[in-house]
Amino acid sequence: MQPIAFIRSPYVEKFGVPRQSGLAPHVLSRVEFEEPYRQPEFVRGLEQFSHLWLIWGFHRHVGEPVHPTVRPPRLGGNVRVGVFATRSPYRPNALGLSAVRLVEVQDGALVIAGADMVDGTPVYDIKPYLRYADCIEDATGGYTDTKERKLLEVVFPEQLRPQGMTELQVQALRELLAQDPRPAYQEDPQRIYHLILAPYEVDFSVEKEVARVCAIRCYKP
Repeated sequence: MQPIAFIRSPYVEKFGVPRQSGLAPHVLSRVEFEEPYRQPEFVRGLEQFSHLWLIWGFHRHVGEPVHPTVRPPRLGGNVRVGVFATRSPYRPNALGLSAVRLVEVQDGALVIAGADMVDGTPVYDIKPYLRYADCIEDATGGYTDTKERKLLEVVFPEQLRPQGMTELQVQALRELLAQDPRPAYQEDPQRIYHLILAPYEVDFSVEKEVARVCAIRCYKP
């Protein structure tokens, strides 16, 4: 099985990537096709759909040991459940599945929103999201339904905003920080965390459900 495309996203590293697709809907990425799939015939009619399913690979975890149980962040990182009851990247075949919004079909690429993949992620297949079949109204979420999902308040002082940073980029950063990208077991209000959302690097802290941007600068690979 060979990739048909690769993701180009502002997520340079794992830290800061949303734990599920759609949680940062203002973050834009690109699906750049490989040959011979860059031909327009492969995506003919795709522009009629608002959302897509992407089947992709956790390429940074290939070869990592796989255990029958993992500790999902949703349970605070302290409770073990079966790997097939989670979306952990440490899976037997290291495959991921994401629903994303299709923004634009371009020559040889797709612009998408709400992706949860690091830059360079291989894509193995693309399928249209079908509302009549894929939206299950009475679905239940197991242990994810038992814990209320809380968003952090985000404080981003205007004086720290770099010149040229767009409103879309500001909104994207706020969405990422509101999700609380820290490991579930870390609660140190004095600690400064580092997040890359290209083309920016961000330092932030978290205290009492408030994420505060401490510094922001241009990212230099």
